[in-house]
Amino acid sequence: MSWKPGHYLLLALALYALVLTLGFASRGRQLAALHREVWALREKAAQVSEGYLLPLPGACLPIRPENLPGAPRPYRKGVSAGFVFQGGDACVPVVRGMGVVAAQAGEVVRVDLDHKEPSLEDYQKLLEAVRSGASPEQMDLLRGLEVWLRHPDGRTSVYAHLQAPYPGLRVGKRVFRGDPIGYVGNSGLNGGAPRLLFEVWEGEPDQGRFLFQGLPQEELLRQAKAFFGLE
Repeated sequence: MSWKPGHYLLLALALYALVLTLGFASRGRQLAALHREVWALREKAAQVSEGYLLPLPGACLPIRPENLPGAPRPYRKGVSAGFVFQGGDACVPVVRGMGVVAAQAGEVVRVDLDHKEPSLEDYQKLLEAVRSGASPEQMDLLRGLEVWLRHPDGRTSVYAHLQAPYPGLRVGKRVFRGDPIGYVGNSGLNGGAPRLLFEVWEGEPDQGRFLFQGLPQEELLRQAKAFFGLE
C-alpha cells in the first residue's frame, strides 16, 4: 500500500485524538491526586496547633469578673467554667443569630440537633435541684443547646446557649479553625439577653479541669491573651 497525503492526514488526526484522550485522562488523574494531596495537607495542618481563636469573630476577652472562668455561680454552689460573651463586654454586639466559629480544629463530639427548652415550671424545678450542686447532666440542661469539639491537643471546647447549630454539623465531622459551628442564642436561660458561654476543658467537660482554673483575674487575663493570640 502506497501512502498518500490523505493517509498522513488521517494518521495525524488519529494521533492527535489519542494525545487528547490521554491528556484528558492524565489530567483527571492529576486533578484527583491533587485533591487528595490538598485534603491530606489540610488534615495534617489540623494536627498542628495554630493557637486558639475566640469563637466570636472580632470579639475581645470579657473583663467583667462575672463573665470570666472561675466566677461564682451561687445558684448551684459552683463556678463558671468559661467565658461569657454578652453585649457590652465583648467589643462587638452580641445578638441572636450571630455566627459562632470553631476556636481550633477538631472533631464534633456533641451537637444538640433536637434541643427543646424546658417549661418555666421545669426550669424552676431545675434551679431548685441544683442549689447544692449540679451533676454533668444538669449542667447540660443549664447550658442549653451545645456544640462540643475535641481537639488534637486533648482539650474539648464547649459552645453553649446557642440558638441553633450550623446546618450540616454532625457528630464525627471534622471542622477547622474558624469554621462556622452555630449561632448565638439564649437557650438554657429561660429568657434573657443573647450570650455565648465558651468553655475549654482539659479532657472531658465537667470531669476535669477547665482552662485557667484557679487563676486570679489579672493573671487569667494575661494568660488568656497569650493563649488566644491577642497580644
